Amino acid sequence: MTSRQMVLGMQFSGGYGAEPGAWRLPGANLNSYTDMDQFVRYAQAAERGKVQLLFIADTPALDMDLTHHAPRQAIEPLLLTVLARETERIGLVTTASTTFNEPYNLARQFKALDVISHGRAGWNAVATSDPAAAANFGTEIPPRAEKYERAHEVIQIVQALWGSWQQDALLLDADNKRYADMDKIRPVNLQGRHVASRGPLAIPPSEQGQPVIFQAGGGGYGLELAGRYASGVYANPYSIDDARAQRQARRDAAERAGRDPDEVKMLAGFMPTIASSREAALERRRFLDEVVDLRRRVRYLGAMIGLPLGPDQLDEPLTAQQLAGAVPSPHDPRSARALEVAREGWTLRDVLAHGVIDYHPVVAGTAADVADHMQQWFEAGACDGFSIALDGFHDGFDAFADQVVPILQERGLFHEDYEGPTLRENLGAHEQYGLDPRLTEPARA
Repeated sequence: MTSRQMVLGMQFSGGYGAEPGAWRLPGANLNSYTDMDQFVRYAQAAERGKVQLLFIADTPALDMDLTHHAPRQAIEPLLLTVLARETERIGLVTTASTTFNEPYNLARQFKALDVISHGRAGWNAVATSDPAAAANFGTEIPPRAEKYERAHEVIQIVQALWGSWQQDALLLDADNKRYADMDKIRPVNLQGRHVASRGPLAIPPSEQGQPVIFQAGGGGYGLELAGRYASGVYANPYSIDDARAQRQARRDAAERAGRDPDEVKMLAGFMPTIASSREAALERRRFLDEVVDLRRRVRYLGAMIGLPLGPDQLDEPLTAQQLAGAVPSPHDPRSARALEVAREGWTLRDVLAHGVIDYHPVVAGTAADVADHMQQWFEAGACDGFSIALDGFHDGFDAFADQVVPILQERGLFHEDYEGPTLRENLGAHEQYGLDPRLTEPARA
């Protein structure tokens, strides 16, 4: 048994699953997008599996054609307040843009969720890059440097507002008629180049003090943001070597900011399909693919491996001549895996069903197959845990909690129970209230 154990988060967005066709799966509730009872059931299944957190990714825009696909985004990320009342230990994390929100609103919303959930809230602080989202706010995406300069200002002001009550400011002294000590509730009076706030908030500390910061950005700007503020980082590597490099880069960024690198937990994206056998899992993924444009995907697959492929070959494998000439694209990290699967002799339809062009690594197989992948990555130092995007929620949450988690626990890779009542405890996050006093160097835009 290893002393180091995984942190697990379950992606939890549109209501049906990570795959576009999840809404059509047999047994799925067609109203899952708006049915809060379904979200509660999924959350309780994840909590039964001792998963540390639920995560709602969000872009404030309708970013897809709904003719055949269900929405990717939740109706509103702060539906987490519903789940806060129906769960006890699992963390509740959601995305909110630093580009199109004011710090006071962010501080108020997330601190309220933290108090309602008794210290289980987390904020995935992201700088938005989607032009459709910008259009919904009547503006355009600012230059990258400016966007991240604003992100630093927003996070710092939000954290200052979270700490605007001293932790013993709430008195509740009925005998002496003193509700709170106003000398310990102070304005923050912060003014940046892009945002400002006077404060204070009208919300006392939660059981964990304040929400936990997460981050999902890449590149140099995103690394600095994560290194300075984040306790959890979402990453999208496609190989163990890539994952190791990404994890080390985030640890280095934390160290440059004056923090302990172990404070930053990198969760690698992972898309499992869990079934009774590998063939059953592949058949499920073929069904999920029925709503996607496979003609377009097979052409894209061809570009990934350097071949002119068309839909007329969908139900045939690559020929020996094609295999001899295939070369993975150096511009797409998924290409090597795509060619590896193609060389196993699958038809192109089945190559696609293996998830070779999904946005996270895919394992379609038994619970043991899924656990094997997670163990291999974790023990190789490729991540601190996983951000799991189940193909379909209606049966996927139960399958993961009841089949995969016991295997991970038996192998000593995942905890048997929650470490405490708060997200900060269960994530192993650094204790913090208000601004982090260690971050003495000014942030670079």
